[in-house]
Amino acid sequence: MNLTVDVKENEKETTLFLKGEIDIYTVGLIKKELLPLTKVNGQTIVINFKDVNYMDSTGLGVFISALKSTKEYGSELKIINLQDRVLRLFKITGLDEIMNLKAAIRGVSE
Repeated sequence: MNLTVDVKENEKETTLFLKGEIDIYTVGLIKKELLPLTKVNGQTIVINFKDVNYMDSTGLGVFISALKSTKEYGSELKIINLQDRVLRLFKITGLDEIMNLKAAIRGVSE
């Protein structure tokens, strides 16, 4: 498994720091940590993608499930520090239009 999830919690916000690759072999770890958090009314979940350089469609599926769950339970999902390669996946699928995404800030735009 080439993914670690570090969880930092405070009263109304939990941040998941992901490091590695998100694919069919690692999505189970994200599901285990993320989905229960989405079921807490008023909870804000921040997913930090700073150290994620690869994600496949199974990863997108987990975040779609999490988004649906936040709508159902009154929580909020934010995805931050997306690298260009991973952000492109969200854009190609149109998920950038329905999810709260923030790309990594770069000094020079491409």
